[in-house]
Amino acid sequence: MRCSLPSEAERPRARAATSLALALCASIGCSSPGGAGAHASASSSSGGSTGTGTGTSTSGGTSGSSDDTSVPTDTSAADSSSGGVPVDPVRELLRLPDHLETPYIPEFNPLTAEKIELGRHLFYDRRLSGNLEQSCSDCHFQELGFADPETTPSGSTGTVLERNSQALGMVAYRTTFTWASNVLLELEDQLQVPLRNDNPVELGINDGNEAEVLARFDDDPMYAAMFAAAFPESESGATVNKIVFALASFCRTMIPGRSPYDRFVAGDHDALTEQQRQGMTLFFGERFECFHCHNGINLTTSYRDADTDPGSIQYPFFNNGLYNVGGDGSYPPYDQGLFEVTFDPDHRGLFRPPSLRNIAVTGPYMHDGSKATLRDVLDHYAAGGTVTATGPYAGDGRVSPLKSGLVRGFPATDEEIDAVIAFLESMTDDEFLVDPAFANPFEE
Repeated sequence: MRCSLPSEAERPRARAATSLALALCASIGCSSPGGAGAHASASSSSGGSTGTGTGTSTSGGTSGSSDDTSVPTDTSAADSSSGGVPVDPVRELLRLPDHLETPYIPEFNPLTAEKIELGRHLFYDRRLSGNLEQSCSDCHFQELGFADPETTPSGSTGTVLERNSQALGMVAYRTTFTWASNVLLELEDQLQVPLRNDNPVELGINDGNEAEVLARFDDDPMYAAMFAAAFPESESGATVNKIVFALASFCRTMIPGRSPYDRFVAGDHDALTEQQRQGMTLFFGERFECFHCHNGINLTTSYRDADTDPGSIQYPFFNNGLYNVGGDGSYPPYDQGLFEVTFDPDHRGLFRPPSLRNIAVTGPYMHDGSKATLRDVLDHYAAGGTVTATGPYAGDGRVSPLKSGLVRGFPATDEEIDAVIAFLESMTDDEFLVDPAFANPFEE
């Protein structure tokens, strides 16, 4: 079993990231009624797993989240349509179904409608890239669950990236960000990567063009008004940090919670077909063992919400036997997973398990997009790993010494594989894929 948390040496970096974010909040004029994500109401389905006896993660600290992260609710402002029950402002902004817990919202970036709307515009605006060639939406398509159909995407300068673009649905509930990092513990930290990264270049903002990029927004009266509304306590115009906070706010609203599976969880047992219910039984059974890495309402062990005890937060990473280069458990040298951060040889091939929300529309799959279909993915796990017969990355992933002990392989009929795929398809929220709240505002 392979998993990892920030090491003692790395944890100060994680705490420093939150301290920096808190300082940035003060500098850009965040305005809030006083806190982060509000506590959720009682739910019929609680959050993600914190591991099992044979699990793949151990508990650890969080990057500075508070024990009390609720937004004070004005109890005098009752929703008359709900019989006098006070409105939870965070749940209202997120339009959360009752069966979903309120996600964790960091207190340094409280959610507001103004930041969400600014973030939506920025997400779709190619002026956010250094060379005006790319926006966030060019690698994250709404109709595909905010994933990308390419095996791996290209940055604004044409550089092909090494990892598949992840779907953004339910990003608010993740405990770590990117495919394999145990130090990026806040979405605001991760967003700096596509904006500023220079190897490879994504949106391509750098010291040489940052002022020019920001001037594009300051010189636009619409954006000047939106930045002022989103950050009313700040006298400055656009900054990269304000852009990050707005994008994070918009991305946190991407919650696909109205799929057939959600309706089933909420009590509508007719929401799933007989085949999907058969697939669900297999998915959550010990033969297929999918649920060890993909459980809870977010269908991943990488999960936290507003009520998660900071001491119980999990940071899971798995080696699933996709490669075994040289027979020592290595992955291709251009991307060895968590090893790229920790340099611990036991961390080669460790990647965070993604949420399975909208999974039927977010292919190709795996961190490198090497599996084209869900059937390819299930065949990989049924075999206990992938055999790469020839080429520089040849090796038998089934016998990798670093592979998770949960990836053991299992017998399965075609009918059973079909049933599990049907169950995975039940996790598609069709409303989310066309919801105007997430759509390109420049096409309205």
